[in-house]
Amino acid sequence: MDTLPPVDDVTDLIACPNCDTLHRRMDLPPHETARCVRCHSVLYRSPDLRLSRVLALTVTCLIVFAIANAFPIVEIEVQGIYTETTLIGAAWALYREGMWLVALLVFATTVLFPLSQLLALVHLIAPLSVGRRPRAVFAVMRAIEFCRPWGMIEVFMLGVLVSLVKLSAMASVLPGIALWAFCALTVFLAMVLSYDLRNLWQLIDRTPDPVAQDAHAKAIARSRNDRGTVPR
Repeated sequence: MDTLPPVDDVTDLIACPNCDTLHRRMDLPPHETARCVRCHSVLYRSPDLRLSRVLALTVTCLIVFAIANAFPIVEIEVQGIYTETTLIGAAWALYREGMWLVALLVFATTVLFPLSQLLALVHLIAPLSVGRRPRAVFAVMRAIEFCRPWGMIEVFMLGVLVSLVKLSAMASVLPGIALWAFCALTVFLAMVLSYDLRNLWQLIDRTPDPVAQDAHAKAIARSRNDRGTVPR
């Protein structure tokens, strides 16, 4: 890989995340990795442009996410009294107890941000997989990067497992369908988030912009109308 590209060629520059050495980004063969010439850190890998796999995983995440929020997480039995709740029901119970900040945090990190991220991915990948450029691509990409640190389903799962272990000594705890769905969702989300979103920019750059195409078509039609108009 070349370092220190010419001053007038800055479109393909990439900086090493560890030592900040500048390199020129080059196309890689499949299954190859680009490393820094100074510290040998991984800069990027050959892009996986098979969007059908990522789209299928994202849609699967949405289906499992709906199941996880529609059914109870656990069922607790204490002295013949059964109690069960969903994740949204647990956040609502926290709100009714006056812990609105905790309720908001639980709802945002386990429902709002993960769902927003999945829907944004579908909005991007579905049009690209059929050769169309998605609308508002820059805003959606920024939204995904904003939502990523706030999605904490795996932290929620760890907390649930710790709580189940502690409650098992005091009550009968029966895992619900949603608990198994959250376990599956954690695995599927990890697979989806392992996809490097920077690879999408290569497809976006190769896909024509529908807004620009519409503007160009309108400009051509306007120029034809102007040429067809005869002044009196």
